[in-house]
Amino acid sequence: MNAIAAIATGVLDHAGDRTAGAEIIASTEPRLADEPPCRPLAQPPGRSDTVWELAHHPESAGTARRITTAVLIEWGVGVDIIDQALLVVSELVTNAVEHALPSIALRLGPPAPGVPVRIEVDDGGPAERDGAWTVSCADDEHGRGLGIVALLAVAHGCSRGDHGATYWAVL
Repeated sequence: MNAIAAIATGVLDHAGDRTAGAEIIASTEPRLADEPPCRPLAQPPGRSDTVWELAHHPESAGTARRITTAVLIEWGVGVDIIDQALLVVSELVTNAVEHALPSIALRLGPPAPGVPVRIEVDDGGPAERDGAWTVSCADDEHGRGLGIVALLAVAHGCSRGDHGATYWAVL
């Protein structure tokens, strides 16, 4: 199991792990015992994105943060961009859980010279009702997620299709 899969599934062998920061990631954001699993998805030929299917469950935001951290560390991305990416991923996945239907997929596009990190979260389209967290909050306790994404991203947006929506951000 590589470091990304180990962190995402919560199984981390500290002695055998060569990924910088993996111990910090595992200790600061532990995997919950009842957290639904995630799994990597196959990519079409010619794509180098990393794609993970996430459960439609509130704990998926934490899973997505662990995956993002591990992938960006492996790609050699700087700490400032990783911090921004974690906020963006958390907001986009939380929005998918709270406001959309299943399924949810996290896609991370690798940086290259002159090409920034790209984050995408696919969902199953708008839900008829908001999720439990949103419903339990006062109006002033939610609704700032996409504003945060707008402040952190160079560009961001949404693409809608027959099977849902993809919210994306470029850092």
